[in-house]
Amino acid sequence: MSDTIKDNNKYELEISDLWVEYRTDDGVVAALNGLDLQIEKGETHGLVGETGAGKTTTGLAMLRLIPDPPGIMTKGTLLLNGEDLMAKSEKEMEQIRGKHMSMIFQDPMTSLNPVMTVEEQIAEVIDLHENIGYKAAGEKARQMLELVGIPGERGVEYPHQFSGGMKQRVVIAIALACSPKLLIADEPTTALDVTIQAQVLEMMKDLKNRLGTSMLMITHDLGIVAEICDKVSVIYGGRIIEHGRLEDIFDHTLHPYTEGLFNSLPDLSNRTAKLKPIKGLMPDPSNLPAGCVFCPRCNYALDICSKERPEKVYRNDEHYVACHLYNAENIQEGGLIGNE
Repeated sequence: MSDTIKDNNKYELEISDLWVEYRTDDGVVAALNGLDLQIEKGETHGLVGETGAGKTTTGLAMLRLIPDPPGIMTKGTLLLNGEDLMAKSEKEMEQIRGKHMSMIFQDPMTSLNPVMTVEEQIAEVIDLHENIGYKAAGEKARQMLELVGIPGERGVEYPHQFSGGMKQRVVIAIALACSPKLLIADEPTTALDVTIQAQVLEMMKDLKNRLGTSMLMITHDLGIVAEICDKVSVIYGGRIIEHGRLEDIFDHTLHPYTEGLFNSLPDLSNRTAKLKPIKGLMPDPSNLPAGCVFCPRCNYALDICSKERPEKVYRNDEHYVACHLYNAENIQEGGLIGNE
């Protein structure tokens, strides 16, 4: 692979009809089931869903880090700036990871090597991709620490000497060290308290704009989505079931599952109002229901929902939903369950 990915495409990343399964002794776990996702250059894209919906598997698949065995990407296309990642060798992918596409993993406590200084861990990435020599890589590592709000002289310290929020900043510095064009952030603030969450999110937003990076924000927190995302994809059962611009999803909710996510949030204007949780549990990915996978939990289910998988219906050029409640006529009239 060449040192540079061609920059001649509208999308930073395009995923089409991606299927991923884990083949275990207990059966086949269907993790992704025809997932479609496009991330435009410079945008922040939110991927929202419950635990087990396929969010982290999507991030790992983008980097071709699905553990094999037992994971297998059985079908689909994965394009980074128009180049087919599925056709790349493992050696070529090693050159892409960190340089063109990076991931901030979920738990900063376990993402860092406890026996290496933080400066060494950042410099390791820089030295691998930029070939500038270890001394220069160490200097740039200290600059990256300064960039994420940590004094450069603390680079000689070890991860256990940092707080949770500081560790997350170090992980972000590692991910951004080689100025990748696409950053995958997998629930980057889950282990942090609310005040530190806000600081880390603001820093990520600032760095993204400063470096011109596209970002996929994987989260279950709609508050984070509202704060930093341009577009939103709602994932359920390993498939995108609603996608649109931020205002489409928040102001013109279509899918019953998306409606359920919003209803599960507390109403700060009415402290006595009870939460409306989505009934039931996520389906067993080793035994997904036929038809629409949300059907067993849906308050609006039709007969067809248990038999046929719904196709996408577009409300506008960006906003679509995969739900049998909608067709070309009633989606233009404002939908059946939306917040309009």
